[in-house]
Amino acid sequence: MTQPIRALEDQDEPALLRDQFRQLLRYRSLLACGVVVGLLGAGWLALSGEDTYTSTGEVSVRSATSDPFAAGASADKGINIGSERQTAVSDAVGTVAAGSLAKTGDAVEVGTLLRGLQVTNPPNTLVLRFSYTGSAPEQARTRAQALAEAYLEIRRERTENSIDNMVDGYRAQLKPLTEQRDRLAEQETGAVGNDVTSARANLIVSISELSQKISELRALDTTPGYLNKKPVAPEKPSGASLPLLLGLGGVVGLALGLLLSWVRLVFDPAVRSTRELVRSLGAPLLGTLPRERAAAGTLLAIGRGGSRLAEEYRAVAFRLAYDPSFTERRRILVTAPRGDNDMATAAAANLAAAFAEMGRDVLLVEADLRAPSLAGSLGAVGRAGRPSWASERDGRGWPSDSRTNVDVPGSGAFTLVAGRRTDNVPRALTSAPVSRILAEGGRPGAVVIVLAPPVLSYADAVALIDRVEGVVVVCDPREVHRSDLERIREIIGAAGGSVLGTLLHPGYGRLERRARRKAAGRRGHGRTAPPQDEQDGAEADGPDRADVSGHTGDPTETLGLRTLESGIGRGGNDHSSTAGHR
Repeated sequence: MTQPIRALEDQDEPALLRDQFRQLLRYRSLLACGVVVGLLGAGWLALSGEDTYTSTGEVSVRSATSDPFAAGASADKGINIGSERQTAVSDAVGTVAAGSLAKTGDAVEVGTLLRGLQVTNPPNTLVLRFSYTGSAPEQARTRAQALAEAYLEIRRERTENSIDNMVDGYRAQLKPLTEQRDRLAEQETGAVGNDVTSARANLIVSISELSQKISELRALDTTPGYLNKKPVAPEKPSGASLPLLLGLGGVVGLALGLLLSWVRLVFDPAVRSTRELVRSLGAPLLGTLPRERAAAGTLLAIGRGGSRLAEEYRAVAFRLAYDPSFTERRRILVTAPRGDNDMATAAAANLAAAFAEMGRDVLLVEADLRAPSLAGSLGAVGRAGRPSWASERDGRGWPSDSRTNVDVPGSGAFTLVAGRRTDNVPRALTSAPVSRILAEGGRPGAVVIVLAPPVLSYADAVALIDRVEGVVVVCDPREVHRSDLERIREIIGAAGGSVLGTLLHPGYGRLERRARRKAAGRRGHGRTAPPQDEQDGAEADGPDRADVSGHTGDPTETLGLRTLESGIGRGGNDHSSTAGHR
């Protein structure tokens, strides 16, 4: 049964991603906590923060020009819009704007004023967009307009200062030329000469050029720009609304929940997926039991009408029936990893009923000699006479008076060899009578199902593996650890057996798990101290006991593997079954 394992290993990447996402969804509490934290944070931001208002104005920047209407005139000549944006948010603009606002009664510091300002530049334009965020609509409008006007004022002053500096430089060059021209004019009146006349003419040309440049600078249009869009008082607060904040908070909270779930998944020692369970145990998944319980008062789901649980047990039995490893020996050992063995008990009983329904001669052996309970759990099921295949035996067994025929209504019957408390469990499980019982699986059409205690809690299951070989592990994937499955695989392999497959059962709720732990604790306490009357009865009946091979008085035989001769004479099978389950 290695094909399912290879199929799981060969999953494609989308399948693995879906599997990981389903694993994250296992931690729904963490996801819900993350979403709740995100919503609470968004609500706190929306309700605790003050309302803010944003007013926006737009300024069109232009350069100084002598004739803006001339052909080829360009308004963006010599303008670096990035530098202009930096100028708009500078302290110089803030100082001018703070001074103008102080005149209107709005006294504000430069740093505080500039913190609410945001200047942007739409792509491929010479427009600066002044956006100011304030605590009141009118405050946002006045401050945005004051900052935009302050920027224009600063830019005008800088342009005019540049023109004045250039004019002063030209005038400085013009003054010596004018003086030299006047001296040459005086020389020319006294004595006429060609050299003086030529020099004076050159000076006049230079003076004319400088005078023309000064005139052109004086004629420049120094308008720095225009306020295309005046800021207006906003009617609604700016920023995200409460629904938007809640939506963003939910998304952020969900991301936080996924992160916490991923961290929890990484450090979770439990089995995270079916694929990981199959890989850790090295065996295929036989089936997954639905969240459905059998009828009240009985352990069997088969024979009580059609149900999903019964059909799942039937499917597992058919799958085992066609497994080559099982058909070779027709013996299986059903056990749980650790903890209580209730679901393994239910699985063993229902698999026995399913095989009986298929016409097999089923022998269900309860190898839990520490706290046997299977006969009591099946007490509500009707009992009939021994089937023909069971009555043909010579009456020897383990113990011989503990065989009980369990009738499954409408499905058939199987024979139960009920467990019995004994002082030396390992010796009882490894004795010759137990080997003869397990050897019944070699008969044609016979199936032997052995119910053992949890394999990691006691060594009882390991003591039986060499004679049963095939093991079915019944577990809850949310409560078993990966290390436990790997250890089970190593233990069973070292003992000479193999895991036929895994049967998953649904987990219990928190309250149900707590109650089951208390019940398991009480059962564990009962295992350590058997009743005194049972001990006394065992000692008193010791001389009258005989093992299944006919030898008496052998001190090596275990008390739990002997039969009560007086019990058979007093009450037959029913009485002996009761004595075997005290």
